[in-house]
Formats: sequence, C-alpha cells, structure tokens
Amino acid sequence: MIKIETSDRLNNLPPYLFKEIDRQKGEVRKKGMDIIDLGVGDPDLPTPPHIIDALKKAVEDSTNHRYPSYSGMDDFNAAVAGWYKRRFGVDLDVGKEVVTLIGSKEGIAHIPLAFINPGDTALITSPGYPVPSIGVGFAGGKIYFMDLLKENHFLPDLEAIPDDVARRAKMMFINYPNNPTSAVATEAFFKKVVSFAKSNNILVCHDAAYTELAFDGYKPISFLQIKGAKGVGIEFHSLSKTYNMTGWRLGFAVGHKAVIQALGRIKSNIDSGAFQAIQVAGIAAMESDQSCLKELNQTYARRRDVLADGLMDLGLKFDKPKATFYFWIEVPKGYTSAEFTSHLLLKTGVVVTPGNGFGQAGEGYVRMTFTLGMERLKEAVERIRSVGF
Repeated sequence: MIKIETSDRLNNLPPYLFKEIDRQKGEVRKKGMDIIDLGVGDPDLPTPPHIIDALKKAVEDSTNHRYPSYSGMDDFNAAVAGWYKRRFGVDLDVGKEVVTLIGSKEGIAHIPLAFINPGDTALITSPGYPVPSIGVGFAGGKIYFMDLLKENHFLPDLEAIPDDVARRAKMMFINYPNNPTSAVATEAFFKKVVSFAKSNNILVCHDAAYTELAFDGYKPISFLQIKGAKGVGIEFHSLSKTYNMTGWRLGFAVGHKAVIQALGRIKSNIDSGAFQAIQVAGIAAMESDQSCLKELNQTYARRRDVLADGLMDLGLKFDKPKATFYFWIEVPKGYTSAEFTSHLLLKTGVVVTPGNGFGQAGEGYVRMTFTLGMERLKEAVERIRSVGF
C-alpha cells in the first residue's frame, strides 16, 4: 500500500467551518434532542412548478443529452442578458459578456486561476463567503483581508488599504447584499470601488447572489449599473437563492468581456458546462412574470419579522436585514462566537454559525438564517428564552 501525502494547497485549507458543529450535533442527537438548524443558508421552499415543468420537458428532448457548450447555450445567455436589461437596465453583449456557470460558486472558485500567479495579492472581505479565499489560495495567491466593521455599515474601508497593498493587488472580491452580515451596498460605495479599481488596476469580482431577496420595497442595485464598472470587473449571479434552485447548480457571470472570455477558457479545460435541460429550465425561470419571486420574498419577510421580534425580545443586538435571509447577531457579553454557538446547540438544539468561521473580523457575531417555517423559528426563540444566556 502506498503512502498518501496530500498537497500543500489541500493541507493549507482552513478548518472546515462546520466540523465542530457537526460533532456537537452528534452529541445532541444522542441525547434525543430535536435539532433546529438555522446555520445553513439553504432555502427550504420548493422550486416553483413552472420551472420544474420546463425541466421535465427539456429532459425528454434527446438533443439536450449531449455535451453542452462550455460557455452556455446561446438561448440561456440571451435570457441572462434580457433579465439584466429588465432588472438593472444594464446592456450586455450576449456573445462576449456572458458565461454560464455550474452555480456561481464554481465560477468564483475558478476565476483566480485565470488571473492570479503565485505570490500575487487579492483583496477579500472578512467576514466573508469562504470560496474566494480558497480559490486564491489554490492559485498560489496571497490575501489581504478587508475587515467589515459595524461602524462602517459592514462595507470595506478602501482608504484604509495601505498604498503598497493596493498597488500589488490584482483582484478584489466583494459581495452585496452580503453573506454573512446581510449588509447592503450603496451607489456611492460602488462608485468608490470603481474609482479605486481604476486607480490601482484591480479586477473587481462582485458576488450578487442575493440581489433578488429583499424586503420592504428595497431593490438592491447591480455593481454593473455604475458608470465604468464594466471596465473594471464582472458580476456573479445565481439562480439558487432567487428561485430555490440550490441543488440545480446554475449561475452565470457577466461584465468585462476579456475577463469573461478568460473565465470561459478556464472552464473549457476543467468542466463540460451545465446540463442543457437545466439551462432550459433557467430560461423559464428568468423569462417568467416573476410572481413566484414576489411570493417568496413575502414569505421571507414574514419569517424575518417573526424572528426579529423574538430576538429583540431576548435582548440580542442586530440590524434588521433589508436583504438576504441572514441575521448577523452580536454575541452576548462573556461569550466568544464559538462559545455562544456551542451554548445554543448543546442547551437548546438550535444551530447557528459562529461569525469567526467567516474570518477573524467575524468574531463577536453569529449568523442565523430564516430558511425554516414560522413555527420552527418561534420554537427556536422559545428554546433560547428557556435556557437564557
């Protein structure tokens, strides 16, 4: 039997965020306690029927059983461009400024391979979605973390980035509406990003996966709506959260044509594209009347309000989210993020995610989702109330 030695890039991966939580969940289950999982951002509601029907029909078409185009079906990319025009007023060249992804996670993980050489620097937010950091690390790059702080409304302070770091940086990853903080970006902030990127020749990658989950009349903007944005970057989007299609794995990137083409070249050497039948279903999703999305947001808004009322009554501090399905909650005094997470799980069976799992700047917070039904959310609050903190 040979000795197995894994690569440095694998050995250098940060600890799996949910490893310790999974261990504690096992303890709780052995005690027979019912677990309420508010830790993972996976929609509990089904994919709308008209999207499922489109998939059923497309699956029966044998022309969809062969290898798809690496960059996506022309019809799907055209549907993306049409959706962007209707939603954001952004014009896209279908043949050059759109690429289909097997979920936006795949594109975010792979794009550093197109631009980062060993030793190059990327700017990444902390706390943040872990995939950009992993992608840059796999490419051999170095990371400068931009801390997201409450006093800055969880937006990175671009002026605080040292001049020498800004000059060295090749890429910047941002994400608004934000996971995990649920913060939203303003037009003024995006304008600063465009100016900063131009001044320092930095490629901006904006993860916009949550723009369609918003409440109280708020409509998140696209980074590409800002004048000059298409000249400095691209935007990633996904059908996962918008249409409850997390398991379907379908997304896209749009923007700067040279960047889109480079990402397409990486993909053509790594994967064989998204299953065409799923792309056909994606077309049905984007070209429908969007009433399903209105209903979805109404459901999430009711859940958000119920959970917000309960958490405030418990004395927990947070900003009520205008978008996403996350609460970013300050841990009570006397606890670290991990300690408060363990307290809730072991004492109440309620699972939340420790903020430090998203980066050092996330210490002092936990993330809680509202992707469960109203009664389970109410029960979670009552369980926490019963044991206190």
